[in-house]
Amino acid sequence: MKAVPTIQRYMTPHPHTIAAGRTLRAAHNTMREEGIRHLPVIRGEVVIGIVSDRDLAIIMSLKDVNPDVITVEEAMTPDVVSVEPDTPLDEVAVVMAERKVGSVVVAQNHKVVGIFTTVDAMGALVDLLRTRLR
Repeated sequence: MKAVPTIQRYMTPHPHTIAAGRTLRAAHNTMREEGIRHLPVIRGEVVIGIVSDRDLAIIMSLKDVNPDVITVEEAMTPDVVSVEPDTPLDEVAVVMAERKVGSVVVAQNHKVVGIFTTVDAMGALVDLLRTRLR
């Protein structure tokens, strides 16, 4: 039986990140321009949270929220799910399913080196089905 590949094989390397002090508008613009749905939030180079397009849509729809004033840190999810690059793919899938999250930050020494999203998971599934089940 073949070894389970690590998350590093299927993650998106060097993902876009956003500084904690940036505004919701800046996060929204970055996501729209780059065609992404998740942004790890960093302070310096250390990941401190994550914000999704869904988070932004909900918060920005609130009546008294000014997206040019509210910071990403105020809107982020601080309980970010993070794994090391050498974590086996199946372990990451279990964590994502159990925690019901759409992305996992891949970090080394608390620094973001990648992100693994449900889109990446579908790519991994296709690859594994085509190469291992033939």
